[in-house]
Amino acid sequence: MIRGAGILMPITSLPSKYGIGCFSQSAYDFIDWLKEGGQRYWQILPLVPTSFGDSPYQSFSTYAGNPYFISLEELIEEGVLTKKECEGADFGDDPKDIDYEKMYENRYPLLYKAYERSNISENQDYLRFMEENGWWLKDYALFMAVKERFDGKPWTEWAEDIRLRWANAMDYYRREMYFTIEFHQYLQFKFYQQWTKLKAYANARGIQIIGDIPIYVAMDSADAWAHPELFQLDENNVPTAVAGCPPDGFSATGQLWGNPLYRWDYHAQTGFSWWIERLRYCFKLYDILRIDHFRGFDEYYSIPYGAKTAANGTWEKGPGISLFHRMREVLGEREVIAEDLGYVTDSVKQLVADTGFPGMKVLEFAFDSRDTGCTNDYLPHNYPENCAAYTGTHDNETLVGWFNSITKEEMENARDYLCDHYTPKKHLHWPFISLVMRSRANLCIIPIQDYLGYDNTSRMNRPSTVGTNWRWRITEKELSKELQEEIFTVAKRYGRI
Repeated sequence: MIRGAGILMPITSLPSKYGIGCFSQSAYDFIDWLKEGGQRYWQILPLVPTSFGDSPYQSFSTYAGNPYFISLEELIEEGVLTKKECEGADFGDDPKDIDYEKMYENRYPLLYKAYERSNISENQDYLRFMEENGWWLKDYALFMAVKERFDGKPWTEWAEDIRLRWANAMDYYRREMYFTIEFHQYLQFKFYQQWTKLKAYANARGIQIIGDIPIYVAMDSADAWAHPELFQLDENNVPTAVAGCPPDGFSATGQLWGNPLYRWDYHAQTGFSWWIERLRYCFKLYDILRIDHFRGFDEYYSIPYGAKTAANGTWEKGPGISLFHRMREVLGEREVIAEDLGYVTDSVKQLVADTGFPGMKVLEFAFDSRDTGCTNDYLPHNYPENCAAYTGTHDNETLVGWFNSITKEEMENARDYLCDHYTPKKHLHWPFISLVMRSRANLCIIPIQDYLGYDNTSRMNRPSTVGTNWRWRITEKELSKELQEEIFTVAKRYGRI
């Protein structure tokens, strides 16, 4: 990874006419804006369909793409939708917020109209796409169709015959739900077609896409339903244990995520074939892959199923380096960022070192009053070249929000480190950004909210909460020429162009 800089902004946050960022002209314009701003990388969040809570880290599929990202403008150009139909749909009236309820209620009917008018079964590109992707897409499309039949209930609450995938039930629903199944296959075809075109444009402009995958899949997913053998489930496909995080200084009872845990012994026996195919597919979508919660490959936190909190979980051994040896054997050298944040043990550090993957450094973690030594790994003078440096991530406060929330002592420590006791707080995000940009880290990624100097009203996610996350959007006016020139100047100043 050569020395360079990039911006973190999810697809959802792009400007768009129809309620949510997508693969419309605004995405192409943003790539041009990045290029002219001296950036080499665009980091996004997972592209997958979202489920309860609208989180891209809880998805109905590890392979499928989010249908909300399909550009309605392109469907209008194809002639399968009209501009009047799209403009007549209610997607909300706040250009800086995503109304997911209205998205669900009003975007899918439009997409279904497009499908009905598409004559997709006669499209040779679609047929080729199905041939190449049927190994995951057929299960996913059936899963989504049956979920619709059961009023959106999790698959664990479906009738026993289809919940356990009895052959006669599978045949019945494939016949009965034929057009609904084909509709979901059509959506994935359009998603892949449009995303492939957008990524090719980015690469041609010298912009690499940094994608993101969670380590775990959701329990209510086509992956868990279609392949229960991969997970710690009993004979009725009920989890025996689930994922989470132990109690810490931020949560007295820990975090109960509820994702099914992997049967790592089974994965090892198969040569990690499911993981290899998952990674292979991801590298078709992205140039660089950030793997979330990387420490789970060393040790994972196992919570008994049915527990009300994460307090009584235990640490269990993960696959370790063997998975990544296998990845290199099959896929060759690939660029991966290991999300190694949080409480990191010596064995986790050793695993990251053994893989050779760059870990992550987050500036907001550098001035915690509980860790004041100059050897703090998150202080920029300690960053190695082989790391990805951030001011903050999608899970953190914005820089401005963070600085306003820390203690007076921590503010003083941060200003001492900056050698800056004079810059007004409303402009202090620029010295902090410069601090990260001039570090030795080869890769430097700044959330767009930090460049804009926004407070926590523009925060992307507040972990362990639902209802107000993943909603923030930017407007075209905010992506100004003036901001672009400032970003270019900083990147050039510190040798990142």
